[in-house]
Amino acid sequence: MDLIFIFILYVIIINIAGFSSMGIDKARARKKAWRIPEARLFFIALIGGSAGSIAGMYFFRHKTQHWYFVWGMPAILLLQLLAAFFILR
Repeated sequence: MDLIFIFILYVIIINIAGFSSMGIDKARARKKAWRIPEARLFFIALIGGSAGSIAGMYFFRHKTQHWYFVWGMPAILLLQLLAAFFILR
């Protein structure tokens, strides 16, 4: 299998996981059930799921009142885009 194909597949899967984790955590918050730890939400973003996490954050209106999510998730995405730019140039 081509390495670029595997990388693209990974990015798609991890962003789906980021989006889904925001939705799952929001549903659990409404039910007052066990929640996904904030550290895990940030970890998913750090390993490549930042775009999906941001999309999920605003789609589900979850964690948008926490400054560290509102500023932290886009900062992670920006750092990932900069890293990709420098690696690929």
